[in-house]
Amino acid sequence: MIKLKKRIINNKSLPFIIAELGINHQGSFKIAKKMAYLAIKNGADAIKNQTHLLDDEMINDAKKIKPENANKSIYNVIKSNYLKFEDEVKLKKFVESKGAIYLSTPFSLEAAKKLNSIKVKIFKIGSGECNNYPLIEEICKFRKPIIMSTGMNDLNSLKKSVKILEKYRINYALMHCVSEYPANYNHLKLDYIKKLKRNFPKALIGYSDHSKGIIPCFSAISKGAKIIEKHFTDTKKRNGPDIICSMDPKELNHLVQG
Repeated sequence: MIKLKKRIINNKSLPFIIAELGINHQGSFKIAKKMAYLAIKNGADAIKNQTHLLDDEMINDAKKIKPENANKSIYNVIKSNYLKFEDEVKLKKFVESKGAIYLSTPFSLEAAKKLNSIKVKIFKIGSGECNNYPLIEEICKFRKPIIMSTGMNDLNSLKKSVKILEKYRINYALMHCVSEYPANYNHLKLDYIKKLKRNFPKALIGYSDHSKGIIPCFSAISKGAKIIEKHFTDTKKRNGPDIICSMDPKELNHLVQG
């Protein structure tokens, strides 16, 4: 079970829907606020951001590496699109004023400490940090619930992470995730949700979706996912590497109603 304010997430509850802003806001607080408003209006339970401190999370080689879904280096993609921390503080206040939950993914220990300092109620660990065991251990010391994506990891690496979570008696969820942007429907392997449920009986199991559309989210729910996370944008006309695998307000509304 994970308890957030009055909302309880367990195996009997309705799915908990997270609208992931990521870098779709292009670093603009105005756009981020608009996206958060539309997501909450259309039924999202939570708004998620990414907390980036470039020099803490990236090495120099990141300036040379281009992701498949971008035409510039991952360093420059994030540099051009991340939300400044002072704006993140304002975004958190806005989201919570609307009655929704605010959470974010830290990509470094310093980012995690900053999030804890503004009293976020839950942490998200992305797939890239799923086997960053020292970081997971430090975040566990905050004694907050943790949602962790599992893309690019196998059961053995997950077991090491879960061992840390359970050592600190953290309420946690594991999110099945395929780290493709967009993820091919033939690669989603949604039955892995059942495998996670069998192997980690103390965990809530969810699904972090990077495919086009929302149909895989319904499939994941039918297989036992209790948390759904998907990138969100106010309009598909925006530029950005994650827009193609994002849902818009209409799709979010259909997902919540469905």
